[in-house]
Amino acid sequence: MSYYVTTPIYYVNGEAHIGHAYTTFIADALARYHRLIGEDVYFLTGTDEHGQKIEESAKKFEKPTQQFADEISASFRNLWDEFGISYDQFIRTTDKDHMTGVQKAFEKMYAKGDIYKGNYEGHYCVSCETFFPETQLIDGEFCPDCGRSTSIVKEESYFFKLSAYEQKLLDYYEAHQDFILPKSRRNEVINFVKGGLNDLSVTRTSFTWGVPLPDSVGDSKHVMYVWLDALLNYITALGYGRDEAKMDFWPAQMQLVGKDILRFHAIYWPAFLMSLDLPLPKHIGAHGWWTRDGEKMSKSKGNVVSPKEVADVYGLENLRYFMMREVPFGQDGDFSQRALIDRINSDLSNDLGNLLNRIIGMSGKYSDFVIDSSDVMTYHKAEMEEVDAVLGSVERFLDEVQTHRFLEELWKLFTIGNKAIEAHAPWVKMKEGKKEEALALVALVANILAKASVLLHPFMPKTTATIADALGFAIDTNAYNDLVKGGKLLPTFTIKKVPPLFPRIEAPLMDQAPAAQPNAKEEEAPKKAKTEEPVEADNLITIDQFFQTQLKIGTIVEAEEVPKSKKLLKLQVDVGEEKPRQVVAGIREYYEAQSLVGTQVCVVANLKPAKLMGMVSEGMLLAAKDDEGLSLMRPEAPRKAGSSVG
Repeated sequence: MSYYVTTPIYYVNGEAHIGHAYTTFIADALARYHRLIGEDVYFLTGTDEHGQKIEESAKKFEKPTQQFADEISASFRNLWDEFGISYDQFIRTTDKDHMTGVQKAFEKMYAKGDIYKGNYEGHYCVSCETFFPETQLIDGEFCPDCGRSTSIVKEESYFFKLSAYEQKLLDYYEAHQDFILPKSRRNEVINFVKGGLNDLSVTRTSFTWGVPLPDSVGDSKHVMYVWLDALLNYITALGYGRDEAKMDFWPAQMQLVGKDILRFHAIYWPAFLMSLDLPLPKHIGAHGWWTRDGEKMSKSKGNVVSPKEVADVYGLENLRYFMMREVPFGQDGDFSQRALIDRINSDLSNDLGNLLNRIIGMSGKYSDFVIDSSDVMTYHKAEMEEVDAVLGSVERFLDEVQTHRFLEELWKLFTIGNKAIEAHAPWVKMKEGKKEEALALVALVANILAKASVLLHPFMPKTTATIADALGFAIDTNAYNDLVKGGKLLPTFTIKKVPPLFPRIEAPLMDQAPAAQPNAKEEEAPKKAKTEEPVEADNLITIDQFFQTQLKIGTIVEAEEVPKSKKLLKLQVDVGEEKPRQVVAGIREYYEAQSLVGTQVCVVANLKPAKLMGMVSEGMLLAAKDDEGLSLMRPEAPRKAGSSVG
């Protein structure tokens, strides 16, 4: 079988940030996993280098446009190489082969009648490379996606008949329920299409930095608009329009994108493929955005996270594990050093690293480092059945890119190993003269480590290679078939001593992000306060009064929109009681209902119940709101539902 996985091609208007790394880490883990299980894998990444925004950025830096694109593209490729990303091809939209393939696709669409010539007048956002109807603009001027000012563009253009594919797209979504992942994002795409699709402008004449139209069309003043050019990279990389050498890999099994470009990949891209008579990808997976310490990242704030800086300080594989474990796929994630340190110390050092250290120590004392699995099933059949149950269910989470659930379930194996050591106490067995039982326990844990390491390998390849070497085997497809699928145990081997894999970290190793600067309104407040009466003591509360408020951690188990309300969501929240509480919250403008399921929030638990639109609300969620929007207050790391806050 073959497996084709792609990242979006990253726009060369700046160097890679933590969001780019997240997408690429996931794609790399999926590629490594499918190679591990014996599939023929093709992994594509690259850079998107055409368009008006790139042309303008190059002028700003006083560089030729090609040179500017070369430098930024190289920074992405060099970082992925340094990170050991296992891509098979790094494509650039300035590659001659890519441009040839795009021109061939244009010719086919044009000959089919799906592309026609006309005139366009509309509001255009240079930053988003997108036209918007006036009805979608904020205050009649500003881009609904990025908030920047748009400009009215009037020019001759070629159009793609997107409107002709409206019903075909809806039919496809209905027939392929898992085309868009996570499934919670399906509705936003479907609703957009049901709202009516306008034909799409696919060429421009007001700039020249793009793919020219094919000679057969005979209109040299036009260049292709960035989305037609960019999206076609996924097939031009396989030889479309040229030698077709790798087109057997199409359709892609997984195409990963950020949620901000889901519409282009779930609507425009399928329509282009239908026009070209090509099958559609199996899945479009859209992940969320990353914030830093609860703040939106931006260059102006100076809080953009550099993945290289974090990897250099905390370790690349620690960063990979943290990002793919910390947040459910599709939801927004928050990067904080404290959360990263907690993962390293708890999951990696305590659970995984310590388990390896313990069996190295015990085998050294009891058997001169020799480990023999022959008695494992005699004494530990129950534990092995638990291990097999986890191994039999964990891989399904990767089909829906739920890396956090995959890693969460996989970690149950380390829990089984650590609990077995405490329950069977091999040091006591040795004192009692039950050496055979003690050595069987050590072998049990060694086999648990080996089996878990095989499946952890796509996420932490260097770490698991070290563990496997210590345990006397190599991680490859044979190991997967034998240890994970075949239920086999390790042959007798001599374990190697290795230094601790994950030294504990006691304090942050990087500078903290700059504190958020107050906005203009906040800056005026202290000045005004000087002319007002002093704050009365009655405005203050005592510590006893504060503790009358019960704040608890709650897990959202169900979420749905409230009909006829643009603001309210109805939530069922588990706060550690016999049944979940119903909380009606005015957060619909900021959160999709399904994106909240499974997340944790802070709940005011002793608030008197109130009725909102006829529905009882048994609590209130804590949230912070400023000029940039609303953000729910959440624990840094998962906590037991009902845990007290304060």
